[in-house]
Amino acid sequence: MNIREKITNYSKGDDMDRFWKMFRRRERTKNRFFRDILTFRLSRLAHRHGGYVGNGTRFASIPTLPHGLHGVYISRYAVIGKNCRIYQNVTIGEVERRAPAVGDNCLIGAGAVLIGGIRIGDNVKIGAGAVIHTDVPDNCTVVPPPARIIEKG
Repeated sequence: MNIREKITNYSKGDDMDRFWKMFRRRERTKNRFFRDILTFRLSRLAHRHGGYVGNGTRFASIPTLPHGLHGVYISRYAVIGKNCRIYQNVTIGEVERRAPAVGDNCLIGAGAVLIGGIRIGDNVKIGAGAVIHTDVPDNCTVVPPPARIIEKG
């Protein structure tokens, strides 16, 4: 990220670079006291951005959040794959401690809801406003309403 992008992101309040550095530091920290302090600071930072990323959320790589963390809720039991793009107001929620596992190279459109212990395959595109509560196979596009899978030929 060059200096111009950093200034633009800072002025918009989208300094997500700082958030992810702190998130990775918390993952590496062995000392429980310092991990709790980092968890508290991450919670405040996420709240300032209007979102939530759970304490135990696992990311294969840092996801792309084009609009920052605004309105994004990610359960602490969720697993997010590599190179995922998550737009604003997305909910990746849990049901009875079971949350979605999102595959690699996925796009989750604005306002989408993924709920329960489901698996979203690799290279999946989820349209804006879709509500997903069943598994989605690899290489599919899901559109609302009601959510249906469009197979790629």
